[in-house]
Order: sequence, then C-alpha cells, then structure tokens
Amino acid sequence: LAQKYDPQKEAELRTWIESVTGQQIGPDFQKGLKDGVILCELMNKLQPNSVRKINRSAQNWHQLENLSNFIKAMASYGMNPVDLFEANDLFESGNLTQVQVSLLALAGMAKTKGMQSGVDIGVKYSEKQQRNFDEAKMKAGQCVIGLQMGTNKCASQSGMTAYGTRRHLYDPKNQILPPMDHSTISLQMGTNKCASQVGMTAPGTRRHIYDAKMGLEKCDNSSMSLQMGSNQGANQSGQVFGLGRQIYDPKYCPQGSPGEVANATCEPGADPPGYHYYREEESC
Repeated sequence: LAQKYDPQKEAELRTWIESVTGQQIGPDFQKGLKDGVILCELMNKLQPNSVRKINRSAQNWHQLENLSNFIKAMASYGMNPVDLFEANDLFESGNLTQVQVSLLALAGMAKTKGMQSGVDIGVKYSEKQQRNFDEAKMKAGQCVIGLQMGTNKCASQSGMTAYGTRRHLYDPKNQILPPMDHSTISLQMGTNKCASQVGMTAPGTRRHIYDAKMGLEKCDNSSMSLQMGSNQGANQSGQVFGLGRQIYDPKYCPQGSPGEVANATCEPGADPPGYHYYREEESC
C-alpha cells in the first residue's frame, strides 16, 4: 500500500485544500491533517454546516472526533462507502494510500456538483441519463430484430428460382453442361476411381477356393470345413452297421403286442399267411 502512494497527487491535493480553505497545511502532509481541523473546514466550504462542531484541542480523542465527523460529512455529501477511509488510517498513518484515494474522490465529487477552484483535480462523476419511452414506442421496438439474433446484411437471393419451380443441378448460364443421361452417377453418390476387377473370374464360371497360382493344394470334396459344422463331441453309441433299424424297441414295448405276434408266426423263409403266389412251370 505504501508503494501505491503518489507524491505528485499529494502536491495537487495540498494545493487544492489550501486554495479552498485558505489555510496552510505545513511541510508534513500527514501531520498537518492529523488533527482534523483543516479537513472539517474543507467540508464546511464544500457543504455548509456539514460539520457543526470543530474541536481545536490537542488531545487525541478530540482529534479523532474531528476525523470521525469529517468522514460522516463525506458520506452525507454523496461519497461511495468504498471511497471512505477510517480515522486511524490518517491519525496513526496506518493507510495513507486510502486517505489519498478518499480525498481525490472528494475533489471529483465537488467538481461534479459544480465546485469551482483554481486547481483541476479529481475525476468528474458520470451523471445518470434516464430515458422514458411511451407505450407505442416500446411496442414498436418488439418488432425490431437486434444484431445479436443475426443479420442478413450480406445475404441475397441471387441465383434462386421462383417458388414452386424445379431446381436443376446444372446451370446453363454458368456454362455447365446438362447431364448426359439418367444413368450417370455423380461423384456425390460415390466413385469407383480406384476400384479394379483383379482376381475376379468370368461371369458364370465356378470360383475355386484354392488358388493354383499361389501354390495352394486343392482340397478333396469329402472334407468338411468348420464352416459346415463339427462332429467334435459326437459319438456312434447305439448304432448298428449292416442291420435293419427297428422302429420300435422291445425293451419298452409290452409283451403280446400285435406286432410281436405277427413277427412270431412268420418263420424265416416261410410265406406270410394269406399270401399266395403261382410258380410258372418250367418248360421241358
């Protein structure tokens, strides 16, 4: 905070306070304003009767009271609370930078209120400019599209056809030729620029899995690939080779069934009952 203290601003404040009050501060700026007498006189010049009692005693509590009355007078003069300093900032030299900021803000407030002095110091406060619009003006503003919503400043309808007409992909005005036929595929649908038919057989011929040029051996037709399935977990349990496969199982069929009776009556080599045939006599 001490590094932010500006000696040039101190000289300008010294000249301004002495020209308004008509009193000399002395060589030491802090000691000349420590008792608060000159500051209270300054406030009464800017706003009459803002500090009604000024203590001219050398006691500390009288001087602190003068500084407190000066700070209250600045707040009633219209100063912002953030621009005010505390009494100990000046009395004990705790924060002289804040004291300098407060006095500069007081000079700017005095200039804003029309205080004329021989020293141009302080920044004039901005004034509020309130505008009042009637109801018709407010409703008219609702129909205006602001620039935050976009703009059509550089847009145009150049090259657009009438509404409802067909739009062609080619433009005769720009010397673009029309498409030759409807079978032509444009680049937007894809391209076969880098495609080839290398390795493809003639249409209708058989395509072999092996390649004789690559030295691959031809597979036999009896070998089944894994794509056709696998018999890895299969077995031949219960299968009989060369014998007839019976539809029924005697283990699970009851005794004396019509099927068994029919099979029992028919001996091997005998003709079944009810079956008659004629043999042709051999010729002599």
